[in-house]
Amino acid sequence: MEEKNTLMEKIVSLCKRRGFVFPGSEIYGGLAGIYDYGPLGNDLRFNIKQHFWRTFVSGREDVYGMSGAILMPERVWEASGHTVSFADPQTQCLVCGEMFRTDHGDILREHEEKHKKDGKEPKWSGSKPFNLLVESSLGASRETAVKAYLRGEITQSVHVNFKNVLDSMHPKIPFGIGQIGKAFRNEISPSDFLFRQREFEQMELQYYVRPEEGEGARQFEYWKQFAFEWYQGLGIRKEYLRLRQHAEDERAHYARDAWDIEYDSGVGWKEAWGIHHRGDWDLRRHQEYSGVSMEYAGEGERFIPWVIECSGGVDRAFLFVLLDAYREDELGGERRVYLALAPHLAPIRAAVFPLLKNKPGLVEKAKEVRQMLRKSIPNIAWDDNGNIGKRYRRQDEIGTPHCVTIDFETIENDSVTVRDRDTGDQKRVALSDLTAFLK
Repeated sequence: MEEKNTLMEKIVSLCKRRGFVFPGSEIYGGLAGIYDYGPLGNDLRFNIKQHFWRTFVSGREDVYGMSGAILMPERVWEASGHTVSFADPQTQCLVCGEMFRTDHGDILREHEEKHKKDGKEPKWSGSKPFNLLVESSLGASRETAVKAYLRGEITQSVHVNFKNVLDSMHPKIPFGIGQIGKAFRNEISPSDFLFRQREFEQMELQYYVRPEEGEGARQFEYWKQFAFEWYQGLGIRKEYLRLRQHAEDERAHYARDAWDIEYDSGVGWKEAWGIHHRGDWDLRRHQEYSGVSMEYAGEGERFIPWVIECSGGVDRAFLFVLLDAYREDELGGERRVYLALAPHLAPIRAAVFPLLKNKPGLVEKAKEVRQMLRKSIPNIAWDDNGNIGKRYRRQDEIGTPHCVTIDFETIENDSVTVRDRDTGDQKRVALSDLTAFLK
């Protein structure tokens, strides 16, 4: 794999240039750790979320979907343990006043070297915990305002609605609740582009099981493998993914066991997805703090279920997909850049070209073909700008799997030229077979 620092720079540049990702509020100087998604980025992101939803939620009979609110009262986070345990170690550079995470040794060393080049001796404050929750207040006046937090994880939205789902859907255990939504963390040092942000989106499944060691272990192993196979389904090469178990001293306060799916970023393995055995921590705590029973009742039994969690970031999946898909090669004697995106994730599924844009017959036929494809395939692009070679290069760079060219032969026999992004190979396909071919 290419030198990752260089590759990351290329990905950041491509994202800005081709409408995938922009710095948030850039014209006002932006905010660290905040990004906006452009037209192509929004579509790629949507396709990743759809891939999750179809696999974890809508494609299963034992999982229900929901969408929770972003703002939640302080009591929720006291119950979950976040007001006490949701913190990173923080230190301050006494030379320039900048804050850093104490456990990010590489970043600290880079900062020290920067000061040394200016002839300054680095000095640090002592380490202290910094809570990552983003605080807010709700109310018409300061005196009556209620303290709230932007949720630090989407997990608690599911657990506080556990009883509502029981009462409305009457599920039989084991069952799960899936959700996709925004979360917020006041990161001390946002870094690595989309990897560590202050506003991000998560995809999660909370799966409730009987509180028995054997059942918990069986379900944990099942979902660990299920999640790993799903992540490979993003089109990421298998050799760049691995499963790693957390050591006891790195587990979250709620975890009985924890594994990560990690991606080889070139500068170390980075967390992509988590599978956590949360035991009865969440439901038991919310029952204690709210006074509302979180017991499951059925078949003559009453108990607080255990929870197996599958959780990952949309933005991290987006970043790892781009890093893994980036390619540079030579095709037809010319250097090119292309994204080898899995077709079901590509923001543009196919692009339609008239061979010449000043020939009315070709343009009209090309528009007919595009309209035909759009009836059953999302995101069919149109491009008539420049010569065919330049159009191919533009579509390659954004990961479009196929380009369809309408030429004079199309007028004669209703066939088109279809070009493959990865190989550059071209073949004639009958219009009557085109939709099925692209699907």
